[in-house]
Amino acid sequence: MSEPSNRRPPMLDFDAAKEQLLSFAAPPVITEDLPLLKAHGRVLAKGVTSPMDVPAFANSSMDGYAICPVDHTASSLNLTVTQRIAAGSQGTQLLPGQAARIFTGAPVPPGTYAVVPQEVVEVNGDQITIVQAVKAGDHVRAQGEDICVGTEIIAPGKKLKPADLALAASVGVTHVTTYKPLTVAILLTGDELVEPGNPLGPGQIYNSNRYWLQSLLTEIGCNVLDPGIVRDTPEDTRAALHDASQQADVIITCGGVSVGEEDHVRAAVASMGRIDLWQIAMKPGKPLAYGKANHADFIGLPGNPVSAFVTFVLMGLPFLQVRMGLPIATPIPRMLTADFDWPKADRRREFIRVKQKTDGQGSVRLERWPNQGSGVMSSVAWADGLVDIAAGQTIARGDAVPYLSFRDILDPVK
Repeated sequence: MSEPSNRRPPMLDFDAAKEQLLSFAAPPVITEDLPLLKAHGRVLAKGVTSPMDVPAFANSSMDGYAICPVDHTASSLNLTVTQRIAAGSQGTQLLPGQAARIFTGAPVPPGTYAVVPQEVVEVNGDQITIVQAVKAGDHVRAQGEDICVGTEIIAPGKKLKPADLALAASVGVTHVTTYKPLTVAILLTGDELVEPGNPLGPGQIYNSNRYWLQSLLTEIGCNVLDPGIVRDTPEDTRAALHDASQQADVIITCGGVSVGEEDHVRAAVASMGRIDLWQIAMKPGKPLAYGKANHADFIGLPGNPVSAFVTFVLMGLPFLQVRMGLPIATPIPRMLTADFDWPKADRRREFIRVKQKTDGQGSVRLERWPNQGSGVMSSVAWADGLVDIAAGQTIARGDAVPYLSFRDILDPVK
């Protein structure tokens, strides 16, 4: 295959690039049947349908008395207690003028008109008196009022949370069909990179990208392969990419996708597959790439930590969510007040790191980290979100600006 040209292509519009990137994301097809206790965090491939009504039988919602009055319109009801029904037991038919002592969750006996709370019942031996109005069905949970048999209670594409597992268990389901987790290989390139704990040589920096990227991938439910730092040679780069492509569904690299003489990743990917997407009109994060390395999807992130983080959460993460079987869900920005000026417009769409604060009047305003450089990881650790600034736009203090919280970006499918 031909080597890619180092001539810079026109930058792609951010929205157009994201749409194009998502068009390459193939939903998963391999599934696994798992017991409920092993399914937390997995993406449901087949919807869960209830095989039963919930409740399975009409039951009392509180401790009290199930009654069958002779005349339910009478101002005072006098009834004889003929039975006692606890949860897990079954009562017998109530006749007019009879009542049953009943407890929460116990099935109401045939003939029940309503359940009356014990707090409003006067008891004298086996006789009870009720002096307040009672309506038919009071404090009775009807069969199927929560879930009817045949109802889909969890839809496919749901990332299973503890409440989902409890819901499945409540209808007697023991196993669910989930997608096999996505395997993602991360390759960190650069002779300047050193792992924390080792001394730095001249011109070297600590490898911070590994730590946020591996943590985020694990958090969203991916299996992560991490063979270590890849040295800046064409041979090492091609070998690492080839090995990763044999084991992973997706390969993510940091660095090596620009046009420098030591940027070997893009050429190596093109030699074993193709490059479909490169150079996005966004700041930070212009040199984002997508392609195929053999059969594996390839996403090339910039090497600068902030650029890599921002491009991943805005572009790479939605791609992975589709590959995992999750529905596409774009977080909706909130319009909040800027407590800063941004006087210099850029021809690219900008995403600046900000943090919410509450002023003396209780209004939420956004402050920005003073240094918005692409290598300033402290800005990401400090921030709780991004302000989305359109190309050519400036901001004055007091303007309403679109704010995307990291919480909503990282978990758009609630």
